[in-house]
Amino acid sequence: MIRHRVVIAIAAIVAAFVLVAADANARAGGGFSGGSRGARTFSAPPATQTAPNAAAPMQRTLTQPGKTGTVGQTAARPGLFGGGLLGGLAAGFLGAGLFGLLFGHGFFGGMAGLASVIGLLLQIVLVVVVARLLFAWWQRRNTPALAYANPEPATGHSFSGLGGMFGANTPAGQKMTIAKSDYDDFERLLGEVQTAYSNEDIDALRTKVTPEMLSYFSEQLSENASHGLVNKVTDVRLEQGDLAEAWREGNADYATVAMRFSLNDRMIDRASGRDKEANAPGEVTELWTFMRARGGGWLLSAIQQT
Repeated sequence: MIRHRVVIAIAAIVAAFVLVAADANARAGGGFSGGSRGARTFSAPPATQTAPNAAAPMQRTLTQPGKTGTVGQTAARPGLFGGGLLGGLAAGFLGAGLFGLLFGHGFFGGMAGLASVIGLLLQIVLVVVVARLLFAWWQRRNTPALAYANPEPATGHSFSGLGGMFGANTPAGQKMTIAKSDYDDFERLLGEVQTAYSNEDIDALRTKVTPEMLSYFSEQLSENASHGLVNKVTDVRLEQGDLAEAWREGNADYATVAMRFSLNDRMIDRASGRDKEANAPGEVTELWTFMRARGGGWLLSAIQQT
């Protein structure tokens, strides 16, 4: 009876994960928050008229906290207990407890031999904590201030391109100008990224997104293929957009824009071509972050849900 309940519970958990995965793979970045916003990856973008609600935090990113995100950067994976000495100590205590359980001494039985060194370990932990606090303080003092970039003040007219409209959101201060051509690029990339994703065209995506975003999209497409599905996204149209923030980091420029767009999103059976999941045409609001090397073209570097 107990075994039967365990099997049912496991099946329910697996089903839940499958449903979440299926939802996340609808359209490029659908239901997904990930990528890099450089040094602001872990800071929420300001609210805008298009996206007044708070943006979802990054679920997946290669950017390490406290460090500027770079294209292709691989983040450390500290594991369950985190990295460094504290993580090693926690893992060691858990290992000792499990060892005691396996051999019938109870969870704390395997740690009896460690009692004599607990005092020393506590002293080491204290030194590590103080050292980390000092290092964090030193980093904050020596981190160069970022140059905020904002659009030109609104003048009563909106930027237009594929039929969508970008409005101007103008915080105080102005270090970098986001020109009309930049807004046109953002709008163009919205449609081209969705089209390339819908066509499963990795080569086309490679020219429009950062390597990190390309890896996420490739993973989504592989999961769809393994389920025998093709995600078709058509009739993408930008309805409204405005700038949340833009800034400069070293030789790279970043711009986060809120975009509300309409689309037709369908899941099609790869073998028969029939609809498996057909969503009625609807609207989506997301925050897309674009980055470019100085003098280069814009690339999609992050997507956040609202």
